[in-house]
Amino acid sequence: MAAKSERICVGAIAGPQGVRGGMRVKAFTAEPDDVAAYGPVTDETGNRCFELRIIGHSRGLPVVKIIGVEDRDAAEALKGTRLYVERSALPDTEENEYYHADLIGLKAEDTEGQPLGTVIAMHAFGAGDIVEIEHPSGRTSMVPFTRAATPVVDIEGGRIVLDPPSGLLDEDDAKDPGDETDA
Repeated sequence: MAAKSERICVGAIAGPQGVRGGMRVKAFTAEPDDVAAYGPVTDETGNRCFELRIIGHSRGLPVVKIIGVEDRDAAEALKGTRLYVERSALPDTEENEYYHADLIGLKAEDTEGQPLGTVIAMHAFGAGDIVEIEHPSGRTSMVPFTRAATPVVDIEGGRIVLDPPSGLLDEDDAKDPGDETDA
């Protein structure tokens, strides 16, 4: 069984906004402004704590202010900082709803129960979530995180079942054309 993370990443500082210490935040929450709704956030180490206050929006991202960050240079220094909250501060998930952090590390298998690899990442490119699988060979594949392509998500059992469209996981499709050698 996969262990649930005690902290969940809710966003990352994308960069400074203006000259008074504002920062754009790429939110990983269902509603972007919720990045500031669950109380103080910490950095990845858990050593630095920040209280976020939404002050506006820019380029589709929330703009936040953090106490003590008063100019553009201080905001720039925090660029790339991932922001975490305690799991207990977040709402419980509904049926068929998951925190990405709970999916990372799950074993992936096909509909026949054959191992395919391990979930190494979840991506949200805008058209729906994508699950990234690392195969035992080290090769990776991306599969739509839909009910059709991922019919079983068993957090307690530590696995997901994949039934992707035909050819999506074929080894031949992943070969680099530069790997061919002349004989």
